[in-house]
Amino acid sequence: MKLNLLSLAFLLSTHATFAQHGEIHKLDGSVISPTEIDHIVLSLMDPAKVDGLSLAILNDGAPVYVNAYGYRNRPRKELLDTATINYAASFSKAVFAVLVMKLKDQGTIDLDKPLYEYLKKPLTEYEDYAELATDDPYKTITARMCLSHTTGLPNNRYIHPTTGELDTLGTLKIHFSPGSRYAYSGEGIKFLQLAVEDITGKNVEELAKEQIFIPLHMLRTGYTWHDSFGTNVAIGHLNDGRVIIKKPRNTPNAAGSLVTTIADYSIFISALLQGKLLSAETFAEMTTPQITINSKFQFPTITDGTTTENDAIGLSYGLGWGLLDCNYGRAFFKEGHSDAWRNYNINFVDKGISVIIICNSENGEALFKELLEKVIGDTCTPWKWEGYVPYDHVSR
Repeated sequence: MKLNLLSLAFLLSTHATFAQHGEIHKLDGSVISPTEIDHIVLSLMDPAKVDGLSLAILNDGAPVYVNAYGYRNRPRKELLDTATINYAASFSKAVFAVLVMKLKDQGTIDLDKPLYEYLKKPLTEYEDYAELATDDPYKTITARMCLSHTTGLPNNRYIHPTTGELDTLGTLKIHFSPGSRYAYSGEGIKFLQLAVEDITGKNVEELAKEQIFIPLHMLRTGYTWHDSFGTNVAIGHLNDGRVIIKKPRNTPNAAGSLVTTIADYSIFISALLQGKLLSAETFAEMTTPQITINSKFQFPTITDGTTTENDAIGLSYGLGWGLLDCNYGRAFFKEGHSDAWRNYNINFVDKGISVIIICNSENGEALFKELLEKVIGDTCTPWKWEGYVPYDHVSR
């Protein structure tokens, strides 16, 4: 990857940029210019071998910088811009969490009512959950547990929760007493999706369009594919030169089918921070710690290893979001990780400063630590726990 080629990508992408302010405020009160940010991003992408990256920064809860760099499709020499649709991966869970909290605001769902009581039929009659019917603890699982990742369900039924290895049997099992500990679980989110769709009679795409996407004019975002999205779509770039093309989804998956653009997702985060989506009380509940996190790493999800390394930042989970509290105040964050997509968003509530990174390159996380530090001064993100090992990191 040549720097001058990425510079060309930047110049072309700025035509789609909707927010570029002269001065962007960092967490320590200092400022950084758009030109400085451009230089930082481009200087990191080359050594980290990152093919494409989209970046947004918010000040006072509003976008002040939104841009895209590199390729949406490197083999075809097609460049990213801020309207390029990317696979959002587990950003899906963050949007779904806000949707559930909106339903809570509207009195549609009780976060502490056992989910099975909301279902229209016995669990044995749901094809994907019949095996849980003999596992009595499922009757204690609530929406709060699903959103705080304390259900005891695995992240993915086909990935062994302790080894991270492929498990072709795909057996769904509760691995510990629900509510007792943290273990990231996409299966827990999907169980909550089942209940929400039974409660409302609508699927997640319909609900999200009605409650979030259409009101916010997020016209290039969806849990399913829309013909109106067109062809400005990013592919994923693997380290070995192969590419990943995500197939359009016709069925929504609250845990991982969202597609979006850096521009649209900036609108979503801005609306959330500005109180346009949730009541102040519900937003506060969503960003209040539900469970302390003391695992060494987020993945594999269920291990015995613990650490006190993140105690200083109060690492915990709220409702749909990871939480921390450091020298810059409280923050809530969400990552997205799948195949060749690497995404991260952190929001420092007390400072009103946010960063959103959407990366269509397998190596993307290798530059997250340095990028966050340089563009906003974020030294709080628990990069070791997240697995964001820098491209130039030397083990000691």
